Amino acid sequence: MIEMSRERFEDLVGEALDTVPPELARQMRNIVIVVEDESPEPGLLGLYQGVPLTERGDWYGGVLPDHISIYRHEILAICETEADVVDEVRITVVHEIAHHFGIDDDWLHKHGY
Repeated sequence: MIEMSRERFEDLVGEALDTVPPELARQMRNIVIVVEDESPEPGLLGLYQGVPLTERGDWYGGVLPDHISIYRHEILAICETEADVVDEVRITVVHEIAHHFGIDDDWLHKHGY
């Protein structure tokens, strides 16, 4: 486990978001991404809650934003170096954003996310 300030961790999440290609970032709609210290269950690094873009239809409107949580303590618990944290944050952020685009866990795990 590595120690890291919340501020530094949040910076890493921001840096990971900056790696999302602009053409994809422009497609992200009605979504918020937050860092939370504690995960609701052991081993959960991130969580997407919402309606994926692929499932939104004419009915979609007036809803709360989709919500992505990145769980700081869970990620820090599995990392030994800051470089490990950088990699794991990037993977987790991309994984959860992919859910926003309707990509499922099977595809993500098969491709290293």
